[in-house]
Amino acid sequence: MVALRNAGLLALPLALALALVPAAAPARTAPPQRIVSLSPTATEDLFAIGAGRQVVAVDDQSNYPPNAPKTKLSGYTPNVEAIAKYRPDLVVISDDANGLSAALSKLHVHTLLLPPARSLGGAYAQIAKLGVVTGHVSAAARVVARLRKSVSQIVASVPKSARGLTFYEELSPDFYSATSKTFTGQVLTLLGLKDIADAADKTGSGYPKLSAEYIVAANPDVIVLADTKCCAQTAAKVKARPGWSSVRAVQDGGVIGVDDDVASRWGPRVVDFMRAVAHSAQIVAAKKQ
Repeated sequence: MVALRNAGLLALPLALALALVPAAAPARTAPPQRIVSLSPTATEDLFAIGAGRQVVAVDDQSNYPPNAPKTKLSGYTPNVEAIAKYRPDLVVISDDANGLSAALSKLHVHTLLLPPARSLGGAYAQIAKLGVVTGHVSAAARVVARLRKSVSQIVASVPKSARGLTFYEELSPDFYSATSKTFTGQVLTLLGLKDIADAADKTGSGYPKLSAEYIVAANPDVIVLADTKCCAQTAAKVKARPGWSSVRAVQDGGVIGVDDDVASRWGPRVVDFMRAVAHSAQIVAAKKQ
C-alpha cells in the first residue's frame, strides 16, 4: 500500500540511524561531490540547502524538485552495482534495505542513513546533518530557521474556535489512517486538532485500518485526503460514499485534498501540508460560529 510504504512504518530514531553509518568509512577531507540520494525526503532537503549541484542521481520516487536527476534507481530494492555506476562518494538512504550500507562500504562508498523522522525536531536535525556532511552548514541553518518560523506562524493562524476539532487523515481508500504518534499525525495535532484514529489503534502500529462505519460514527470535522495522487480521491467522491454526506467535514467544507508526497515526507514542504490543513480548519471553525 503506497501511503504506508512512503510513511515508513519501521522508522528508527535518528541517533540509531547515524550509528548505523559504517564505522570503516574513510574520514572525509572535503564535502562529497557525487551524491546519490535514494530518499525522496533527503533529495528535497539536499536541494533546499543548496547541495543540488553535488547530487548526480536520485531514486525513482524522488520527483521533487523537478530538476533533480531522477533515475531508475530504487530505494526499496537497491542494486549496489547500479548505484556504483554513478561513482558516488556519498549515498543517502532512508532504509538500510538488504544490507546496502555494508555492501557500499566494501566499495569504499560512504553511506548516510536518515530514516523517517518521528517529529519536526527530527526533521530539522536531518536537515542540519546534511548541511554538515555536504558543506552547507549555514544554508541548512537558514532553512531550519525558516521552517520553524513558518510552523509557528501557521499554528498561530488557527483560531481558538478551531482548537479541539477532530480530523481523519486518509492514507488510502480502504481507510488506512495515521495516529497522533506518527510524524504526520503529530504535525496536525500541533494545529490543535484531535485525531480520530488514535482510539482505533489497538496494536500501537500508528497506522490502523479503520472502517467506514467507524469514521462516520466518529463524525470528524476535517477530513484530510492524502490519497489524491495514488488513488484519485476527491471531496466529491467522499461525499458520494454511502452515509458520508452526513459527516460534519462533508457538510461544512472540511474535506481537503493534499499531495500524497507532501503529506508523507518530512522535508521542507511539511509547511505546505500544515498550511492547507490549517486553512481547512479555519473554514470549518468559521461556519460553526
